[in-house]
Amino acid sequence: MLEEIQSWFNSGRLIPVNDIAVDLGTANTLVYVKGEGIVLNEPSVVAVEKGSRRILGIGLEAKRMLGRTPEGIEAIRPLKDGVIADVDVTEMMLRHFLKQVTSKRVFRIKPRVIVGVPSGITELERRAVRSSAMSAGAKGVYMVDEPMAAAIGVGLPVETPTGNMVIDIGGGTTEIAVIALSGIVSDTSIRVGGDELDNAIVTFLRKNYNLLIGEPTAEAIKVQIGSAFDYGEEREMEVKGRDLVSGIPKTVIVHSQEVRECIQEPIQAIVDAVRRALEITPPELSSDIVDKGIMMTGGGALIRGLDRLIHHETNLPIHVDEEPLTCVVRGAGRILDDLMKYRSVLVQ
Repeated sequence: MLEEIQSWFNSGRLIPVNDIAVDLGTANTLVYVKGEGIVLNEPSVVAVEKGSRRILGIGLEAKRMLGRTPEGIEAIRPLKDGVIADVDVTEMMLRHFLKQVTSKRVFRIKPRVIVGVPSGITELERRAVRSSAMSAGAKGVYMVDEPMAAAIGVGLPVETPTGNMVIDIGGGTTEIAVIALSGIVSDTSIRVGGDELDNAIVTFLRKNYNLLIGEPTAEAIKVQIGSAFDYGEEREMEVKGRDLVSGIPKTVIVHSQEVRECIQEPIQAIVDAVRRALEITPPELSSDIVDKGIMMTGGGALIRGLDRLIHHETNLPIHVDEEPLTCVVRGAGRILDDLMKYRSVLVQ
């Protein structure tokens, strides 16, 4: 791989403008085209016809079908816990997104693709990512660990000997990594993310209100009134669903304090993972983290009060990026823009 990168520069040809970076996430897929920036941000959802597996909708169109499909249609999230759970559907989804991106552009050659992947995935899972991207039309596939891409995306000096700590909270995984000299010195990866919080809210409403709700409603509750730390300012929300006793639709009022309590288990799992990552960090890098603090990225960084909770538990400065949802794809895009500088962070 490094020899190929070097040859592009030795020949005077920089990376072709059709090279693409992809953040293939559990909740959303983002695509960056070199020279253009982020050109696609769609939910990682596919609607298929049962039996024939014929595609009926991909992305936002398919997400609108979650929990609303008739018997013959199934809305699938092909990625689970940050990795591919359904290879065939993932391949179809990725091919659709790449076609959507490339159809408006004239490309002479197939694009090379950089994909952000969780740092804790197995070699088998890496092969599934590579196979899906190649089948979707990529000429070559390179991978970068998501915490590394997120760190580059927020502008941290990952190539220096100074320690940089990143917490990347996605839909299916939370990745905590300490980075120095273009490598991950210590990392902790747990399969807990935004989906676990949604599931906790669904379970809480079922047990305490006999109310059955779907994933989209649980996500809306998390976004609107969910919090990880007591601000002293409580909110409430009207939630509609089906009564499990009578079977009739009903409405209940849910308070933010209840939501905070019901998501404590997955939130505490994230905090414990941060503690474990700090415990295994070399002392010289720990001193850098005391000075610079910890950077939070990913959609989970938007949970109100999570940064305050982690600061309360660790007594370290916590920074949240202005656009945490796009950190990984922005970082992968920066790698495309300066491949020689970041070549050592890629995995083929």
